[in-house]
Amino acid sequence: MEGLIMTAQLLLGLSILVGLHELGHLIAAKVFGMRVEKYSIGFPPKLFGVKIGETEYSLGALPLGGFVKISGMIDESLDTAQLKTEPKPWEFRAKPAWQRLIVMLGGIIVNVITGIVIFIFLVYLFGDRYYSIKEVNKYGIYVNELGEEIGLKTGDKILKINGHDFEYFNDVRNPNFLLESGSYYTIDRDGKTIDVSIPADFIERLSDNENNRDFVHWREPFVVDSVLDNSAADRGGLRSGDKILSVDNQNIEYFHEFSDILSQKANSTVNMVVKGSNGEERNLEVDVTEDGTVGFYPKSMLEPSIRQYSFAEAIPKGTVDAFSVITVQLKAFNKIFKGEVSATKSLSGPIGIAKFFGGTWDWVKFWTITGMLSMVLAFMNLLPIPALDGGHVVFLTYEIISGRPPSDSFLEASQKVGMVLLLCLMVFAFGNDIYKLFQP
Repeated sequence: MEGLIMTAQLLLGLSILVGLHELGHLIAAKVFGMRVEKYSIGFPPKLFGVKIGETEYSLGALPLGGFVKISGMIDESLDTAQLKTEPKPWEFRAKPAWQRLIVMLGGIIVNVITGIVIFIFLVYLFGDRYYSIKEVNKYGIYVNELGEEIGLKTGDKILKINGHDFEYFNDVRNPNFLLESGSYYTIDRDGKTIDVSIPADFIERLSDNENNRDFVHWREPFVVDSVLDNSAADRGGLRSGDKILSVDNQNIEYFHEFSDILSQKANSTVNMVVKGSNGEERNLEVDVTEDGTVGFYPKSMLEPSIRQYSFAEAIPKGTVDAFSVITVQLKAFNKIFKGEVSATKSLSGPIGIAKFFGGTWDWVKFWTITGMLSMVLAFMNLLPIPALDGGHVVFLTYEIISGRPPSDSFLEASQKVGMVLLLCLMVFAFGNDIYKLFQP
């Protein structure tokens, strides 16, 4: 049943996003008087269709995509028969380059708008979840080496920033505060109140290594929330509601302690002492994967706060949240290209995305992931790869700047190369998903 729910959420989310993406192309094309021959959600074979005016609207049997067929355009169909005749006024190739550019950007623009709208309504309807400094100070903070270098210590409780009270824990890492001259924290350390100054060059040191940006974090007690099927945790006997008391005779109270120990025990077997929800203690032998995990979701014992927003307030907040997805994508691609992150571990295909939705139907989670996918779809389609919208944008931009279009033969060959690249990427994504299914 969980697999069916995952699949249903994936297909519904992609159908909405692909349908809107292709609708963006269709509307822009019709606005400029281009003939749209076909609009399809899903790829052939066709399940059913209806013709309205000059356009056939259909649903394909392969739901992971869609397309519009615009007269006089070299697209993924590679139908070049029309190109052997003189351009007709209603054809894509007969229109000015700037109009063709807008048509190719139409899908991307609609996906961006969709993502922004989804996040605005999520913020408006459900507010913003955050940890207050009052809640964090129940257990204090933990810091990495950079945090220790400026004088913070794990267990400290931050009371003030530059002598002022504050509510949001994330203000502790706010660049505006860190860039101020003479900034300092007021902290409680073992019952003593002291000030910790921020060095003038701290923001520069913070940027040297992305890991430094999490130089201070909250300590959080935790229990096991849910265990992934067939994971090392599942095979070892870990269950929902378990509290992990120790790992290899090292006491565990906070999640960062647990993560640190597992990172040192990668590719080994550890002994865990856990207390079940019924109060019974058990000894477990659990394998640790090569990336230092065992396969469960933790449930924090910290209580988040929720801030509600008016609709006017939700607009800028939701817009920022939406574009932060693009920022994450850019950072992820940068790390992959630098070799700092493995592509096989970072990239997922349809199976991985379905698992991301999860096996229970949660509408808030569904729309959050759909909003994220909408922004990701816009970003991916803007990549300068032939057969993607971004490839067409590159060629049209060249035409606008140079005053002459690439030849039809060049466009046709580029489209074929792009299709091969996309096919290889799809095979890799599917294969990688299947490979992950059989990994511990």
